Amino acid sequence: MPLPKAELHLHIEGTLEPELAFELAARNNVELPYADTEALREAYRFEDLQSFLNLYYELMAVLRTERDFEDLADAYLARAAAQGVRHAEIFFDPQAHLARGVGMGTIVEGLWRALGRSETDHGVSARLIMCFLRDESAESALETLDAAKPYLDRITGIGLDSAEVGHPPVKFREVYEAAAALGLRRVAHAGEEGPPEYITEALDVLGVERVDHGLRCMEDPALVERLVRERIPLTLCPLSNVRLRTVDVLADHPLPAMLDAGLLCTVNSDDPAYFGGYAGDNFDAVRSQLGLGEERLRELARNSFTASFLEDDEKLRARYLAEVDAYEF
Repeated sequence: MPLPKAELHLHIEGTLEPELAFELAARNNVELPYADTEALREAYRFEDLQSFLNLYYELMAVLRTERDFEDLADAYLARAAAQGVRHAEIFFDPQAHLARGVGMGTIVEGLWRALGRSETDHGVSARLIMCFLRDESAESALETLDAAKPYLDRITGIGLDSAEVGHPPVKFREVYEAAAALGLRRVAHAGEEGPPEYITEALDVLGVERVDHGLRCMEDPALVERLVRERIPLTLCPLSNVRLRTVDVLADHPLPAMLDAGLLCTVNSDDPAYFGGYAGDNFDAVRSQLGLGEERLRELARNSFTASFLEDDEKLRARYLAEVDAYEF
């Protein structure tokens, strides 16, 4: 039985495995520019963030109906459960679908068909976090939040993702203020490719409660001190960092130093179909490549539940933490 854990940095569109992509393409009469699943899997060997994003958005064309989004989420939840995930806070990118003529209701209702029965079917509690694409306009983000208003009973929070460099958090001040007024939780990608200043800006301008990635905080000792003092969680994605060349090899990953500094780090999979591993695979990788011992892994698992947006169900959080404490390696 794998170590129980929560996954807090997971893009549902990034769980689209080649086999499901071809299945949905056939269902929706979408022609993919790849001969077969092997050719598509080969295309998953991209070189950097932009080449990954190009493929990522291209493949979204197969997602058309509520059933498609349901099948995508259900396939992820089954895989995650098998790797010890007990709670998942799942990102989705509505702008990428709205731009293709797929409605907000189709996206949210489809995903929720799977998430709503996930505890029964997979033993995984789930939350939904709506992300804004930072390379789109601030106006587009505000329009997207407006389109989501009828579905806010299904959406726990908002996030900010896609190409980071050149798109500082301050660009999205207004939509984050509007989301806060609606009672939504706030997270944002910062300090992956972008500088440490983006992390500070995400905290001070956007009011984020969790920083996605946050890797480059280590370049700013004062920022590290602040993150430790304020107990701001970081959702790290080690295998993603290697695939996107943020870190050359996993052995160079700063995770051990970050834990030693007292940072509230969690380990997640990001876009697992593309980055070669789901949550449990990331835990296995940091254990073998970074030499993290059992108690460090237990710390990471505890951190994941501590950092989860489970304030609406503290009994559930306590149960998950008890599972981590009782786990025998």
